[in-house]
Amino acid sequence: MIDCKIEEHVAVLTLNNPSANTFTADGLLQLTALIGELNRNMNVYAVVVTGQGEKFFSAGADLKSFADGDKVRARLMAQRFGTAFEALQEARPVVIAAINGYAMGGGLECALACDLRIAEEHVQMALPEASVGLLPGGCGTQTLPWLVGEGWAKRMILTNERVNAETALRIGLVEQVVGRGQALQAALELARRASSLSPRAVTFSKGLIHQARLGTPRAAALSLERERFVDLFDGEDQREGVNAFLEKRKPLWKNA
Repeated sequence: MIDCKIEEHVAVLTLNNPSANTFTADGLLQLTALIGELNRNMNVYAVVVTGQGEKFFSAGADLKSFADGDKVRARLMAQRFGTAFEALQEARPVVIAAINGYAMGGGLECALACDLRIAEEHVQMALPEASVGLLPGGCGTQTLPWLVGEGWAKRMILTNERVNAETALRIGLVEQVVGRGQALQAALELARRASSLSPRAVTFSKGLIHQARLGTPRAAALSLERERFVDLFDGEDQREGVNAFLEKRKPLWKNA
């Protein structure tokens, strides 16, 4: 359902459920477990998420799962979508979405849970759940406004507006647009850049950036920022990074 390949310090997760790379209950459990494994693998500094094939990043949930109106199944799927995408959002490594095709519903929510998003020029993105009597249940109503503002979030969720790559870039939904078939390579290049930095410093910084999203008061967040700065001096990488710069060589990180 989800293929995982690790090379050097970068893991690639490929959503692989033909033909639209939809998420199943088991697939969401697998994604949560994979994130847990990657969090524990201290040799992984960055993760790229992409879709198998050329047409879909992911079309989200298979609507057949909800056709019978089973509330028990609905609760299970909502819990698993939320758990998986929260885990992805708070993952220790930097997570980059290589959006290579349609990203719809839960597929877009998966991309929203990543730290950065690269889209190919032909992609289309939407949260169309309300058009079938549902709503975005994988953190979409909370994460999308943070990225694009309330107005555009309402346009996409409340009017089922589909956005193309150009619009997505303009409104801040993605950070980069590339040609057809180039998203994975661009994401890997960005992942390697992230992997060249101190993993511990990046993890601390990511957590601090998320403090604003969590509504942490500014004074408390700034206090934590100063504490995390000092905490870096407990590890070897702080000394390695400074000395490598002074000695004009590449640092050898130990993620410590």
